Amino acid sequence: MEMKPKDMEVCSQDSTASGCSSKESLSVGSSIPSNKFRRGGILPTAVCLSKAAIGAGVLSVAAHGAEVGAVYQMVCLILGGLLTLASIRMIANASLETGCWSYEDICEELFHPAMSLFTGFINVCNCLGSAAGYLIVCGQVFQVIFQADDRARSIFVVLVGVFVCGPLALAKHVGFMRHLAAISVGALLLLVGSVVWYWAKHGIDESVDVESFLLPGSGATVFTYMNSINNMVFAYNNQFNVPQLTGELTPAPSVHKMTKVALLSTSLCFLLYGSVSIFGVLAFGVGDNQKDTLILDLMPARKEWHVVLSLFAVMFSVLTCFQFHVYPIRQFSAYAVRKLRGLPAKAAKEEEVTGDGCCGRSLARWLDIACALGSVAVAILIAVVVTSLRTILDFIGAFASAYISYVVPPLWILALRRKGKDFSWLAPEILFSLALLSLGVFFFVFGTYSAIKAA
Repeated sequence: MEMKPKDMEVCSQDSTASGCSSKESLSVGSSIPSNKFRRGGILPTAVCLSKAAIGAGVLSVAAHGAEVGAVYQMVCLILGGLLTLASIRMIANASLETGCWSYEDICEELFHPAMSLFTGFINVCNCLGSAAGYLIVCGQVFQVIFQADDRARSIFVVLVGVFVCGPLALAKHVGFMRHLAAISVGALLLLVGSVVWYWAKHGIDESVDVESFLLPGSGATVFTYMNSINNMVFAYNNQFNVPQLTGELTPAPSVHKMTKVALLSTSLCFLLYGSVSIFGVLAFGVGDNQKDTLILDLMPARKEWHVVLSLFAVMFSVLTCFQFHVYPIRQFSAYAVRKLRGLPAKAAKEEEVTGDGCCGRSLARWLDIACALGSVAVAILIAVVVTSLRTILDFIGAFASAYISYVVPPLWILALRRKGKDFSWLAPEILFSLALLSLGVFFFVFGTYSAIKAA
């Protein structure tokens, strides 16, 4: 049956109401506009995916680089980028083969609702921690520019959360943010420019020599190295949006298209993180000279107009990240409501399309709004109480991001391949999935312990 564009959008994008669609909805016979930056195109999807990753993490990579050295930092960034590519490809495979566009629905399709609830809970922790990190960044920018005290910072965080993050959290589609995402990625380049300018003007920091730049400091421990990995995992983490963005690809989702998206987004992340890691250490030094974030590092130059502009650009950039992290929370809420109503995913999708069950859909819609605004409230509370960005990013990177990125996706592939008649534990794909799963479990367990110990 030929589907009209409007029907296609309902089937592939309204996963807030239901994360699954029938596989027939993957084939679309209608023509798609040639606009390269349309919703569902490869380039805008890559921009959205990269923006889901590039946020608060970019501000603390230099601090970790100062502790472990440029060689270790760059090796971690390269390996992290390769692992992210593999993880995104696995998620796209699982989404397309199951016809589901959320973590919860894929877990239920392949395992059990209990697995969906646990995964959804971890995903919520991941996204809430990230959202709180963005508000912490906004508070730091406010303090640096206006020399505000902690009380004024807390008031500012609350105001930004209520009047900016609240409305953004209610956006219906992830692809809706593609234009803001593109602008915000460009805004972060102003930060890189300010860091390079500071280095060019003041020269290499006096605490930096060849050895301290390339190699770890004398005080580095195994927990220092692990927390640097935790930050890398968080910095690349955008997998929570992959099922939804895979479903939004037009004219028809495919693993090949999502692989192109992953290559573009991961390459952009690597270039940004790598440049900030190198120039951030050269400009601001190692040891006590390196502050919690690049925002605090730039405090001595806060009166320069281009530094002020770059700090406002950082604030704008992290605020546009907010919706990408609230959306998976809303998906989990929609899944929980659907389970309470006793509706399977396909029935919920049919109800959405046909308009049946008006009372149930109205309740689900209001609960979705309440969930979005409640998430904003929790993020505000965390940001007011916790002021150190590195502390929250290291913990979230280990506990939540590692599970979402490197534990769940290989489990999906193993579950899918075991259904085949020619399944073999010695197949290359299976061996790689087992290796990635083992690495993810290590990050999840020891990384969490390391982050707690360093807090």
